[in-house]
Amino acid sequence: MKQIAKTIDARGLSCPMPIVKLAQAIKEVEIGGVIEVLASDPSFIPDVEAWCRKTEQILLEVIEEMGLIKAYIKRNK
Repeated sequence: MKQIAKTIDARGLSCPMPIVKLAQAIKEVEIGGVIEVLASDPSFIPDVEAWCRKTEQILLEVIEEMGLIKAYIKRNK
């Protein structure tokens, strides 16, 4: 089970706003901390994958259920 350090509710926001909120929030958790992002924009999935690669953060899991996207990102640095 993931220990969630912070949850971002970005449902109803279009990309890139969920990524903007994630980029701000990652600075607020300690290295090794996990952020949960709740989003509804399908574009969020490729965006969060690209953002994690670019910023060298760890994308632990992406779950999509009935229009709700949950992404778990571990702060790597």
